Amino acid sequence: MSKNSEKPQGMGTFGGVFTPSVLTILGLVLFLRLGYVVGTVGLWQTLLIIGLASLVSVLTSISLAAVATNIEVKSGGVYYIISRTLGVAYGGAIGLVLFVALAVSVGFYCVGFAEGVTATFDITTPFAAQGIAAAAVLLMAVIAWFGSDLATRVQYVVMAFLVFSLISFGMGAWGHWDNSRLVAALGPNQGWIGFWPAFAIFFPAVTGFTQGVNMSGDLADPVRSIPRGTAYAVGLSILVYVVVAVLLAGAVPRGILTFDYGAMRNVAAFGPLIDAGIFAATLSSALASLMGAPRILQSLAKDKVFPFLAVFGVGHGPSDNPRNGILLIALGTVALGNLNVIASVVAMFFVVTYGLLNYATYFEASGRSPSFRPALSWYDPRLSLVGGLVSLGVMLAINLTAGLVAIAVILAVYQYLQSTATEARWADGQRSYELQAVRDNLLAASARPEHARDWRPQILAFSNDEARRERLLRFAAWIEGHSGLTTVIRILEGKGRRARRELALAEKALERDLAAKGLTAFPLVVSATDLDVAVPVAVQSVGIGPTRINTVLLNWLDPAKRTEDPEQAKRFLGNLHASFLLGFNLVVFDAHEDDWERLTATRPAARTIDIWWSDNATGRLMLVLAYLMTRNTDWRGAPIRVITAHAETDVDLRKAELEEELKSVRIAAEVIVLPIGDDRLEGLIGQSADSAIVFVPLGIREQEFTDWLGTPLANILPRLPIVALVMAAEEMDLSADPDQAEISD
Repeated sequence: MSKNSEKPQGMGTFGGVFTPSVLTILGLVLFLRLGYVVGTVGLWQTLLIIGLASLVSVLTSISLAAVATNIEVKSGGVYYIISRTLGVAYGGAIGLVLFVALAVSVGFYCVGFAEGVTATFDITTPFAAQGIAAAAVLLMAVIAWFGSDLATRVQYVVMAFLVFSLISFGMGAWGHWDNSRLVAALGPNQGWIGFWPAFAIFFPAVTGFTQGVNMSGDLADPVRSIPRGTAYAVGLSILVYVVVAVLLAGAVPRGILTFDYGAMRNVAAFGPLIDAGIFAATLSSALASLMGAPRILQSLAKDKVFPFLAVFGVGHGPSDNPRNGILLIALGTVALGNLNVIASVVAMFFVVTYGLLNYATYFEASGRSPSFRPALSWYDPRLSLVGGLVSLGVMLAINLTAGLVAIAVILAVYQYLQSTATEARWADGQRSYELQAVRDNLLAASARPEHARDWRPQILAFSNDEARRERLLRFAAWIEGHSGLTTVIRILEGKGRRARRELALAEKALERDLAAKGLTAFPLVVSATDLDVAVPVAVQSVGIGPTRINTVLLNWLDPAKRTEDPEQAKRFLGNLHASFLLGFNLVVFDAHEDDWERLTATRPAARTIDIWWSDNATGRLMLVLAYLMTRNTDWRGAPIRVITAHAETDVDLRKAELEEELKSVRIAAEVIVLPIGDDRLEGLIGQSADSAIVFVPLGIREQEFTDWLGTPLANILPRLPIVALVMAAEEMDLSADPDQAEISD
């Protein structure tokens, strides 16, 4: 038997989504507060309030439908949608606060039920309301304990009472209808509350439309049921609120509407049915919240977002009923008692959730991933963006302070999860969004003319030596200065099936190596029959648009290998020279193990960066790379020294000129000018012997590497610390004057 056939049937659209949603929307506000709103601000403004408040639910419902018809919404409802779109941190933050909001709502609804009972039956016994509320919570918990099937049957009964109460009111209101009352109730009642306070009173009426979504794990077909059930519930509820508002305006005198919260009962054909409707509305809302909240908690626990919630991930029975969560809410609600202190903040949790749900949908759609294919062919991402902005506006209009507190709580949980949550086991929409942003930005950058001020190191690092790779790529990250990109490449010589197999293994090994050492570089492995052909092709091919490489980086050839295999040294030099002639800057890195250990044991501010200055493109490139190094934490505060040699009679003048040049290009460095003499090289080596790293201009003469004076490097490198040999193939404009014309081909 397949897994699908073993799965329980699940609930349908009517019982699983429409019923809990519509019963929560048509709640206490409808019976006890709508008349007051009509009486104070008038019918026209009331209809505007209904329309504006409903706009949030309509737009959010569209976003829900877009997501629900694109992916299967599993257990967790809104939490599941946001976590699979914006990632674990946003999803976890929203899931936790939404659980709290729903859990606290259980208490609010049961307190409302208790107050209605005591008022209807004139019960004045001390603490009677608290006892009735606690009993109501426990009763709802018992129903939820036995699963969604029993809860759905109870909700059908509740819905029947709700329908009968509305019919009773409609019949009675029609009998009391008076056109003059309707006309008198059109405008606002002067001296009473204004539009936005009335809006704040009414808005909680539209916060229940996601109750069905929270039951997503219990639905037989969530892709079909969530959008349809939510749309039907929202549409019907808007119609009911509009009709009831008009009937109240035409059937009840304005003075009664303003002062008597029981106006609906007074005009109903059978008043007790209104009481039954109030009781039904409060208990059904409490039951819907008590069904949804534990499922969000269970989903959070199963996703291991908060390890301490693991006990609430356990389900019972074929429907995986989250009884531990139900028990937590029941006991917690009864124990806390008065929850009015945080009522306003809890209401804002819902508004922020709707805003983020809209933004999550817009975010997913903006990624333009080929996998985003909602069944709503007419869906436009701008609808979700407007929904998010309207939610934000509603939050500001209702209660700015409570809204800011709610946002602060969500951000605090988000920051906690950002720093502690382990890597998610699911795919979210962030990578699609980032890839789309890369595409758009690359196209935009390519459309603009290239300019010297835009230059940044785009590095291709050749590394076949795993033992020295980490040092090379650490250096690459330093000279990037958080502004460039590094691609590390391995070239495997070979052909045929064996070469392809080795290529696949080498790619995985390189990826593992980079991840294990925390190195930020893009891995690339290339298979070629001839290394000397592959290198020029690789340097010309890596990158895309404005991110094509401009600098080739590699380790200095191991001296032992150079002695043992002169042919390898010749190929090394030849490939470097070929890259230079193709227009790429060269940086050759030489770091021995003992020098590296000394460097890592030295605090950043005690590390000195030396530049053996040459007044040309190479000198300017070295200066930029040295400056970029100081942007890194490992080199923050490290002094830069520019060292050069000049005629003895002009030392002070040359030093002043260099200092002025450095000042004009905004790079802080100490200038050291040595007098020219027979021991010029010895003077340079003596100055830099204790430095952390030395940038030395590279030369290639007569098939040999030299410094810029023609001295063979084999005579220099053993006497220096870590060395970066640099040869610039492109001119560097350190001033980066924005008025200068763009770089021409």
